[in-house]
Amino acid sequence: MLSTFIIALREGLEASLIVGILLAYVKKTGRTQLLRPLWLGVSAAIVLSLGVGAGLNLTSSELSDRNEEIFAGTASVLAVIFVTAMVFWMKRTAKTLRGDLHGKLDASGSSGLGMVAVVATAFFAVVREGLETALFLYSNFNTAGGSYAPAAGLVIGLASAVLLGYLLYKRAVTINLGRFFTITGVALIIVAAGVLSYAVHEFQEVGWLPGEDSTAWSIDSWLSPDSFVAGLLAGSIGFRTTTSWLQVGFWVFYLVSVLTPYLMPASRDAKTSDKVAKVTR
Repeated sequence: MLSTFIIALREGLEASLIVGILLAYVKKTGRTQLLRPLWLGVSAAIVLSLGVGAGLNLTSSELSDRNEEIFAGTASVLAVIFVTAMVFWMKRTAKTLRGDLHGKLDASGSSGLGMVAVVATAFFAVVREGLETALFLYSNFNTAGGSYAPAAGLVIGLASAVLLGYLLYKRAVTINLGRFFTITGVALIIVAAGVLSYAVHEFQEVGWLPGEDSTAWSIDSWLSPDSFVAGLLAGSIGFRTTTSWLQVGFWVFYLVSVLTPYLMPASRDAKTSDKVAKVTR
């Protein structure tokens, strides 16, 4: 529940901020005729993201045990790649996101296809967040095991993200978005390390990777894999009651190699604009 809450909150707030920036600029420039195509693009992105999430679960359920392990492992690796790229992308572009979106909206509004271009702008701005969320949540659900807690975290996280995005849009609250995304970025990287460890386990199960029987620890005798504590640890940091040395190695390597550059101080020029961000109308 905790890990899916963090994923949904982070990705949902990014999408909410993007929508808020686009809405604010449309209203500020008096081009209210663009609101309908803008919402059409946002809606299409949400529908596609939900469809991908449903498709992942449906495809997985129709596969044999071996193919399901291959599918889950591959999806987990892709999720780690996308989320890693996303946190670095946000770190690099957060300062210029509003200006970039304004520029795209201006270019869309002045193009010959006008409304279609606005739909595309809104669609592609939001769908990236939605597809990343669908893929990462699918992998995280598998890592945490079968329970209703991850689904509850998803609902609460998305609801919180929409509410916070709305309050930011209305200027009811102000938060240091740079600090928020840095903290949640670290949390996502930790969760991603667990998802990568899960992928290694799945590939060991099908014989693609060695070392399945070379365990770093096996504590099933006093901590059930189906217990609340085991599920919490699996969903948050990728801890499994039986873990191979290869899983531990990938977990540590990923954390060190990703967290080190992610936490490096930004350049002096970037720091000058790393203050409280607002969505203005």
